[in-house]
Amino acid sequence: MFKTMISLTRPQTAVCGAYLVNRCAIHTRTKARISPPPTIKSSQTNYGNTITPFGWGLLIIPATAFGLGCWQVYRKQWKENLIRELERKIHMQPVPIPDNLDDLNSMEYETVTVRGKFLHDQELHLGPRGCLQHGDSKTAGGLFSQREASIGYLVITPFKLEGRDDKILVNRGWVPKRFLDPKTRPEGQIAGTVELDGVVRLPENRPQFTPQQRGAIFLFRDVPKMAEVRGTEPYFIDATAASTVANGPVGGQTRVTLRNEHLSYIVTWFSLSGFTTWLWFRQVVRGKSF
Repeated sequence: MFKTMISLTRPQTAVCGAYLVNRCAIHTRTKARISPPPTIKSSQTNYGNTITPFGWGLLIIPATAFGLGCWQVYRKQWKENLIRELERKIHMQPVPIPDNLDDLNSMEYETVTVRGKFLHDQELHLGPRGCLQHGDSKTAGGLFSQREASIGYLVITPFKLEGRDDKILVNRGWVPKRFLDPKTRPEGQIAGTVELDGVVRLPENRPQFTPQQRGAIFLFRDVPKMAEVRGTEPYFIDATAASTVANGPVGGQTRVTLRNEHLSYIVTWFSLSGFTTWLWFRQVVRGKSF
């Protein structure tokens, strides 16, 4: 009986299998005919080629670097004009000091001629400073040894103008530290009436974290305070190199050179702008990586 059931069910099984295969084939062909063309791949590709807001925001880096480069171009032109103006004033012919000392406020780096007497007993000092020659830091030549010239101070002396009651401050020049005491250089303390040329200087801004003074030694050119301490008018001149005397301060301590490194800044900022622009194009626009 069991064999009879098997033999009876085999045809039925074959018919059912053929029927299911046939139905699946018909369903597949029907679905293929009614399905719309695939668009998913195309949609994904379009999205991948779209630059996101974050990607656009990254352009702020090259744009900022480019702007700083342009700013340095302006600063370079400004500094070069300032240097030319300074050189022009330094090489102007000396003029007598004006009767109205307030005019000195608009004459910085111009040279004036003064006549009068030094008040050596009221001497002040400014420093420490290196010795300047020709407007830049150098050794003091044959006047002092190079070791002595490495550190020193400027001698600031009140000067009583001849024929008037006004007193101003004169930077007589530089001396080594061991000659800071006037008693060590008596032959350099000029007595009597003298005439000299001096470059007009305005007060110096106080550097950050720098004390105002240490006793009679000032750390920066604080003209109002110096004038208050010695009872002079708040005007200051640097004696020229021609005022130098044997065993006395070295005159000509006016710095006439200014740092002008703006060209290197220009190259740096524009190079950074170009590199970050290329990097942005490679990484964001083309979607490539190193």
